Amino acid sequence: MTGRRRTFPRPFPPATASAVACAAAVASLVTGCGALPWASGDSGDKSPVTVMTWAPEGTKATNMPGMPAMAQAYARWVNSRGGLAGHPLTILTCNERNDSVAAARCAQRAVDEGAVAVVGSYSQFGRSFISPLEAKGIPFIGGYGASDEEFASPLSYPVNGGQASLLAGNGRQLAAACKRVALVRPDTLQGDRMPELLNSGLESGGRDPAKDIRAPEDGTDYADAVTRTLDGVRATAGGTAAGDCVTASLGDHTDAFFDSFRRLRDDRAKVRISSVQGSVDQSLVNRTGGRSGPLEGAYLTGWYPVASDARWKPMRKVITDFAFGDNRIDPADQGVQTTWIAYTALRALVRQLDDEGVEDITSHALQTALDRGGRAIDTGGLTPKLRWRAADMLAVRDFPRIVNAMVTYQTVRDGRVVAAQDGFVNVTTTLERRRTGG
Repeated sequence: MTGRRRTFPRPFPPATASAVACAAAVASLVTGCGALPWASGDSGDKSPVTVMTWAPEGTKATNMPGMPAMAQAYARWVNSRGGLAGHPLTILTCNERNDSVAAARCAQRAVDEGAVAVVGSYSQFGRSFISPLEAKGIPFIGGYGASDEEFASPLSYPVNGGQASLLAGNGRQLAAACKRVALVRPDTLQGDRMPELLNSGLESGGRDPAKDIRAPEDGTDYADAVTRTLDGVRATAGGTAAGDCVTASLGDHTDAFFDSFRRLRDDRAKVRISSVQGSVDQSLVNRTGGRSGPLEGAYLTGWYPVASDARWKPMRKVITDFAFGDNRIDPADQGVQTTWIAYTALRALVRQLDDEGVEDITSHALQTALDRGGRAIDTGGLTPKLRWRAADMLAVRDFPRIVNAMVTYQTVRDGRVVAAQDGFVNVTTTLERRRTGG
C-alpha cells in the first residue's frame, strides 16, 4: 500500500472492430458466436461500445457459462432501449477454459478486437490475463474475484471482495456456532490461500484455526477427503459432535463432496455443514434433495442478497424478456449476478461520460472516469455504492483494490436458500487484522 502507484500507457482510441456475423441471426442471439452485434433501437449515430466477457465453459473444473450468456442478454436489453447513453453495446465473448494460456488469449483477443473494457468475467489466472490489458490500458470491471491480481492491478475495478471476503465472512459466521471447523478446499495454489482467510474469521470469533483438508479440484469421489474431514473434527461413531462443522469450497465439485459426505457420515455423529455462494446455490440444494437433502440447515456466505430478494427483480425481468430461454443463465448464480452488477457499473460510467460531453467511449476515458470517481455507482442496493478512488481502497494486505468487503449470511431452510440475518456484514476489520499462516 505504501509503494509507488504503477502507471500504464494511455492508448489512442482503438478502431471499433466489426462484428463477425453468425450463420443464423437467431442462433447467434441464443448461443453466441464470439460477438453480439448491436440492435439499432434509437441509438442514433453514436459509435458502438465494444467490451468482452470471458469465462470457462465445458471444463472438468469450475464452469461459468452464465456470465457471457448474461452479458449477451444485457446487451440485447440495453440496445432495445437505445444503448448505453445512445452508444450501441457490442459484446465479445471468450471461453477461458480454466487454462492460463486460454486466459491470455482471451485478453489478447480483447485487445486485438478493440474492446474498451473487460466486464463481468471469471478466471483464476490473473497473471496471464492482466498483463495484455495493462499494456493497452484496458480496464477490468467487476470480475468474479477468483484471482489475486483482480485486487492488485491498478486497471482492475472489483465490485465485490472476492474469495477473501467470502472466506473471512464464512469464518465469522461459523465462529458463532462451531467449536471445531474443517475446511475442504482445492489442492491448488488458489486453494492454498483459503485457510488463512477462513481462519481470520474464526479467530475474530475466538475459535481455533480450521483443520485444513486438501482435495482434488476436479474430483468425482471424495470418500478419502470425507474421512479425513470427519476425523479432523473428531466426529466419531455414536458421538454427539456438538459444535462440529465442515465447510467446503470446491466450486462445481462441491456437490460431489457433499454427496460423498452424505453417504459416509451416516454412522458418524451429526456435523453441521457450510459453504460459500459460488460453491453452493439454490440449484445445488434442489439437485441434492431440497429439505430432505444434506444441505438442509447449511450455513452459507455470499456477496449479495439472496436470489429471492426484490432487488434482483430488474435482472430477472431482463433474463425473462431477453435471454430467450437460455438455460445457461441461472439468476441465483453468483457469476450471473456479478455480471449484472458489472454491466450496471459500465452503464453508469458511460452515462457519466455522456453527461460530461465525452463522445468517444475509449478505454482511456473509462479508466479516467473510474479513477476519478466523480459519482458513486448505485447498484440498486445489491452492493454498497461503488467508487474506486484511492480514498475508497481498503487497507487489506495483499488485496489493495478491495472497495467492498460486505458479505451476507444465508442458510438453507425448508429446502430454500434464505437470509440468515438482514443486511450486509462488513468484514473489513477481519481482513485487515488477519495473520499470515494457517
